[in-house]
Amino acid sequence: MDEKMKTPSGEKQGEIDLSDLIKAVWHRFWLVILALLIGGAAAFSVATYLITPQYQATATIYIFSKTTSITSLADLQIGSQLTQDFQIIAKTRDVIENVILELNLDTTYAQLAKNVSVVNPSSSHMLQVTVVDTDPERAAAISNKLSDKLRDQIAEIMNTDRPSVVQRATVPKNQSSPDVQNMTAMGAMLGALLVVALICVRHLMDDTIKSSDDVHRFLNLDVLAEFPYIRAQGSHSSKNSESRSKDSSGRKAAAKG
Repeated sequence: MDEKMKTPSGEKQGEIDLSDLIKAVWHRFWLVILALLIGGAAAFSVATYLITPQYQATATIYIFSKTTSITSLADLQIGSQLTQDFQIIAKTRDVIENVILELNLDTTYAQLAKNVSVVNPSSSHMLQVTVVDTDPERAAAISNKLSDKLRDQIAEIMNTDRPSVVQRATVPKNQSSPDVQNMTAMGAMLGALLVVALICVRHLMDDTIKSSDDVHRFLNLDVLAEFPYIRAQGSHSSKNSESRSKDSSGRKAAAKG
C-alpha cells in the first residue's frame, strides 16, 4: 500500500514539490513582471482619476482660558474629565448647524458631523478639531469656525472665559487621501501575487507527462529509449503526399489523353 503511494525517490504522489513550483513561476516570470506593471498602473489610475482627493485641516484649542488658574491636582483631574465632555459638545447639532449657517455650506448636519473628529491627545488638556473635505480652503475654514463655536459653547456652559487657541488650522497643501503611492504599490503587489497564484494552480492541475523524468517519477517505470518529435516532419510528409497526389493525377490525365 505504501509502495503505491510513493515514488521511487520516496516522495508521496500528492506531495507538492516547491522546486517545481519555483521553476514554473520562473519559467513565466515575464508574466509576473507584466502583471506587476499592469496592477500598479491600474491602481495609480484609480487613485488619481477615479477617487476624489480629500484634504485634512486641524485646529487646536486649550480647554482652559487665559484667566484660568490651576491651583491643585484636583483642578487638573477635573480638566481631564471636562475634555471628554467637550469632545461630545463639539459634535452637537447646535454647534455644527451654526457652522453650516455662518459659512453658508451646502451640506447637512449628518454629512458634516461625519467629516469632523475631535481628539484629546493623551495626557493633555487640548482638543484637536479635525475636518476632512474635498476643498482644502473649506476644510481649514470649517475647522477654525468649529473650534471658535466650540470655545463659545464651552464658555457659555461653564460660565467662564473662552478657552485659548493653541493653533489655528491652515490650508493643507497635500491631500490626506487617497495615498497614491501606497495604492500603486498595493495594486502592483496584488497583480503579481494573482499571476503567481494562477501559475501555481495551473502547474498543480497539470498531470501530463512531459519528460522521461516524469515517467520515472510518477509512473515508476524505466524509460528504454526516447524519440524526439520533429515538427517539420509532419509538414514534410504532407508535402510528399501532395506531390504524390499531383503526380498520380498528372499520370491519369496523360493516360486519358
